[in-house]
This record gives sequence, C-alpha cells and structure tokens, in this order.
Amino acid sequence: MPSPRMREAAFHWIAQHGYIGVFSLLVFGIVGLPVPDEWLLTFSGYLVFKHTLRFTPTFIAAFLGSACGITFSYILGRIFDTYVIVKYGPIVHITSDKMARVHDWFERRGRWTLLIGYFVPGVRHLTGYVAGASKLRPSSFMLFAYAGAFCWAGVFIPLGYLLGEEWNRALGDAHHTKVIVIGAAAVVVVGYLAVKYFLLKRQKQA
Repeated sequence: MPSPRMREAAFHWIAQHGYIGVFSLLVFGIVGLPVPDEWLLTFSGYLVFKHTLRFTPTFIAAFLGSACGITFSYILGRIFDTYVIVKYGPIVHITSDKMARVHDWFERRGRWTLLIGYFVPGVRHLTGYVAGASKLRPSSFMLFAYAGAFCWAGVFIPLGYLLGEEWNRALGDAHHTKVIVIGAAAVVVVGYLAVKYFLLKRQKQA
C-alpha cells in the first residue's frame, strides 16, 4: 500500500493538472517511479463521480499514459537490454529479485504477461523492459500491452466512480480488495479471450 504522503502528492497533482496530471503520473508510474497507480486511477474515477473530470477524457488520458509508459520501457529494453534496470533500478526500489521474477513470468507466460502484469504490483513496472530485452516483435507487444492498458483503466476508473465517497476506505479494506482483485481477474480473462479470438481470426485471414 502506498504511503499517505505519496498518495497525497499524487492526488494533489491530479486535482491541480487534471487529465495531463493523470497522463503524466501513469507514464512515470509504469516506467518505474513509485506512483500509487491503482489509487490514482480509482481517485480519477472518484473525480468523475464528483463531476470534476469527465469519464471519456479521463479514460483516454489513463490509457495513453499507461501505453506511453510501457512503450518507453519496451524501447529501453530493446536498446539497452536489462542494463538500465540493473544499473538504475535500485534507485526506485527495483531489485534484481523482482527482475528475475518478471523474467520468469515472461518465460512461462510469454506475451500474456503484458496483459496480466498491469494488475500485479511489482510486475507491471518491468514487463515492458523484459519484453523489449526479449526482442518481442513490436506488433505483438502493442497488441498485448495496449489491451492490458485498456483493461486496467477499464477496471479502476469505473470502480472509483461506482464507489463514490467510499472509494478511499473501500480500496484500503481487505475484503473489498479481494473483490477488486476478482473483478480485475475477470476483466483480464475477457481481455485474454478477446485477444486470442483476434489472433485466431488474423491467422485464418493470413
């Protein structure tokens, strides 16, 4: 769980800068800076509930921020392999153990890690780097990474809207966290099936 000071700083940034704030924080968060991503998305949904923000531009800002962040990580991985993470990762608390864990995920689940990884703290910050270092084709990277960004924003922004004034308490409650995880897993499964259907359809047309 992110520290109160970190959450307060992120919320103030969004309240002050709106959609640009959502976009920029998610770029930095996905790249690896210590940004409370799920809290940020849920808070954005709460601001939609309060009519401070509008849903469509908020969703677009969140999707583009996540997509740009993971794309930047992917490019760094393709160019520098894992050198950047090994050298500078400890500065933002990315350890070699975390890197090994994500690499193992990628070895076992391949490109699906890009779709699932958004929902796993400590994994989503590294999937782009590992995909780039593994020389995953750009077309495959974009399909899975951007589908994951869409699902991720599609879970937590509506969640903040639906919870309304209870969003902060509910997100910190263990029971509600389990419900959120189950809901997120359901969205991931739907995304998995949709992408798999798209791939099969593309193979038949080839």
